[in-house]
Amino acid sequence: MVGHGRDADVVVVGGGIGGLANALALTLKGLRVRVLEQAHEFGEVGAGLQIAPNCTRILDRWGLLDEVTSLGVLPESIVMRDAIDGEVLTRLDLRDVERRYGFPYMVIHRSDLHGTLLRACRRAGVDLVNDVTVTGYEQAADGAVAVHAGGRERGAVVLAADGLRSVARRLLSDDEPVSSAYVAYRGAVPFEQVARLDVQPKDVVVHVGPRCHFVQYALRHGEMFNQVAVFESPKALAGEEDWGTPDELDAAFTATSEQVRAGLPLMWRDRWWRMFDRDPIDDWVRGRVALTGDAAHPPLQYLAQGAVMAIEDAWVLSEHVARLTGATGAAGVDWDAALAAYNAVRPLHCRRVLTTARAWGRLWHHDGEQREWRNAVLRERDVHDYAYVDWLFGPTALTPGELPPMFPGYDGEPALA
Repeated sequence: MVGHGRDADVVVVGGGIGGLANALALTLKGLRVRVLEQAHEFGEVGAGLQIAPNCTRILDRWGLLDEVTSLGVLPESIVMRDAIDGEVLTRLDLRDVERRYGFPYMVIHRSDLHGTLLRACRRAGVDLVNDVTVTGYEQAADGAVAVHAGGRERGAVVLAADGLRSVARRLLSDDEPVSSAYVAYRGAVPFEQVARLDVQPKDVVVHVGPRCHFVQYALRHGEMFNQVAVFESPKALAGEEDWGTPDELDAAFTATSEQVRAGLPLMWRDRWWRMFDRDPIDDWVRGRVALTGDAAHPPLQYLAQGAVMAIEDAWVLSEHVARLTGATGAAGVDWDAALAAYNAVRPLHCRRVLTTARAWGRLWHHDGEQREWRNAVLRERDVHDYAYVDWLFGPTALTPGELPPMFPGYDGEPALA
């Protein structure tokens, strides 16, 4: 036992955004939760992320929205431009989005969201343990066990928030991460470094181009500016190991607009992120071990729902736990029923997100006649048309019957591209 000398009702493996969200949500329902994190300290790497109303709604229910808002930015619009000629193709009015869904669309530094959840977990009394690498999972009588070099951690449930290359996922599937052959470069810099550039600090701007795109938005109340450059790697397509290198970054954006090319020198060039997802799976629970976050549903980034889905997972499970807790309190949780309810709805929703994200990425990266078609379709869109986001931004479903209808053309697979 590596915790603070007390038994845990729930063991969470992984101290990222998904792991901490689960720990907080279940602690707020009266359970004792232990988080096992392999790193020496809790923290997040990366730069900005976007959190839509389906996430800020949950943060509000946990009493965290004011703190998160104080750290983030509430942009006015999402603007989509053609990355080649700079033309504005369409926009989403985020003030109207907040009126429609009741909660804001926000951009925030990943470490700020993670830090908010970490502070909330500490206030709530979550047992947070570092330097523990879980190598296996076992079932036990009325529970499950996370196995690590220092011993074994038992809980009534073990939640695996262990990411894209999850060890726990092997209990349910022999699949492997799927390479998209795309790579992302990021860069968050003080705003004064971009003040002379043609940037729009009040908007999230997405420049979509042939086999590449470029995202720009402000962070930390406009004190920082975040950029993300994503492109298809020729080396990845050729099967080479050293794919995504800075020379490929420069080559991918040579034909883009002046605004895009002006931002490229500010990207971090000593690190890059290869874009993987996994095929959706329909079962996330094996006995008393359950997948959550990227262990269950690592997406491509095109819908900006990765962290959002992890937070939704946590909220849905905790709501079912509360509904299925007897008069004896935490000891009376009907875990099998709670996990079954969670497993009945979350894989269905997240399958939609994963498949739509793939299709949305194809749409962004069209070339030639397909690019002209895409641009014409986007130009004709009414700024207040929410057909393609209602299914995402509305209240998170607790049951399959609460899942909203999908957008036109969706029939198990999106017809966007």
